[in-house]
Amino acid sequence: MTKKVLIAVLACCLLFTGLFAGLAACTTNNTDTSADSSATSDTAGTSSDQAATDSTTPVATTPGPVTFTDDLGNTVTVNNPQRVVATMGSFAKIWELAGGTLIGASDDAYTYSGYDLTSPDITKVGDFSSLNMETILSLNPDFVIMTGAAAGRPGMAAQTDYKDTLEASGITVAYFVVTDFSDYLHMLNICTQITGRADLYKTNGTDVQSRIDAITATVPADAANKRVIIMTTYSGGVMVQNSSTQTGAILSDLGVTNIADSTPSLLSNFSLEALIATDPDYIFVVPMAVNMDNATQFLDDATSNNPAWSQLSAVQDGHYIVLDPGLFQYKPNENWDQSYQVLYDYLFK
Repeated sequence: MTKKVLIAVLACCLLFTGLFAGLAACTTNNTDTSADSSATSDTAGTSSDQAATDSTTPVATTPGPVTFTDDLGNTVTVNNPQRVVATMGSFAKIWELAGGTLIGASDDAYTYSGYDLTSPDITKVGDFSSLNMETILSLNPDFVIMTGAAAGRPGMAAQTDYKDTLEASGITVAYFVVTDFSDYLHMLNICTQITGRADLYKTNGTDVQSRIDAITATVPADAANKRVIIMTTYSGGVMVQNSSTQTGAILSDLGVTNIADSTPSLLSNFSLEALIATDPDYIFVVPMAVNMDNATQFLDDATSNNPAWSQLSAVQDGHYIVLDPGLFQYKPNENWDQSYQVLYDYLFK
């Protein structure tokens, strides 16, 4: 073989070696690409499955325009309000539980320390039954949350009287009426829609509902045999509550019989004699004052002068119970389940 032929043969060998190397590389790359594609698909499948799982857990979203009907039937539209005033202490707390911040709140938000507001620089805007509208307007709010309930004290203005003044100043106002847990849940739902915090509706709302459901699910079948009276005491007298009240609604959910529901005369014309005649199994007392001793003094004075009081079944059995105002006078908000648990324990444990 000549030298030129040998060189030509070597050149061909090198050429074929390069071609095979290239083909091998292409084959390897195709396999790797297929493997990557498969991994991406698996990851996507996992992400999809995870998303399906996470869809059951509400998450925060970007706030935007929200239109709703308030508890007085007004159509209200708000768009991510930043300067919010709440004219009831419990409403101020609900707004914070929904993830909002406040620039103003009524004085009762501070009278009861249990609300424990965390928004910085909140201005007091007067008593809930005697609001200082000049202060409210000076704060330049973009949303005011008010109560649609009747005036809190005789002779005082209802908050519904301020609607025209606020709207004439271009301020959006919404009215809520919160008596029982379902009312609270309804208001919290709207507030979390406004703030975009559906996660907080779960934490402070539906999770609480689940705990309440767990309590009521274990109520004995004969609960209706327990006859109860609820009395609200204050420095000037005593009032009886039926099942349309905050504590009354809880007791109704617990299945007991509220004597006032079938004896409406107790609501308008309470007398110790009438109470003694009903002989309830349980007497629950809700003090309506910061000082519980002052709130129960009237009842204490009346009962101490009536020997028949000590003969009542509730008194003899130790079922005369003064309740914590923090759970039964003020709205317990995220602690509604605790109110249920307290009454359940008194009644069934």
